[in-house]
Amino acid sequence: QVQLVESGGGLVQPGGSLRLSCAASGSIFSINAMAWYRQVPGKVREWVADITSGGSTNYGDSVKGRFTISRDNAKNAVYLQMNSLKPEDTAVYYCNADIRRTIAGVFRNYWGQGTQVTVSS
Repeated sequence: QVQLVESGGGLVQPGGSLRLSCAASGSIFSINAMAWYRQVPGKVREWVADITSGGSTNYGDSVKGRFTISRDNAKNAVYLQMNSLKPEDTAVYYCNADIRRTIAGVFRNYWGQGTQVTVSS
C-alpha cells in the first residue's frame, strides 16, 4: 500500500506565500518523477510543476517565477513553495508521483487526496 499525503494548504491574502508538502509512505522501493497539479471545481485538473529524481524541474507558464518545486529523496517528500499568490491560484492542489514498490516491480502513478489553497482578501 502506498499513500501520498499533502499538507500546508489554507487561506492566504493576495501577494502572500504558502508552502505545500507531500509525503509518500508505505511500501516504496524508489520514486521517479514527482509533481503538483491543481483543480478548480468544474475545470480540468491542471499541471503546475514537476521534478525528476535528479532534481530537474519544469513549471507551468502561469506559475513560473512565483512557485518553486523541490524534493527530499531521503524523506520521499515533495514541496511546493508558492509566492506572490493571486486569487486565480485558488484551487485544490494534488501531489502526484511515479512509484516503484519493489526492485522487480514497475512504476505506477499515485495521487494524493488534495489540499485546498484559497487566495482571498
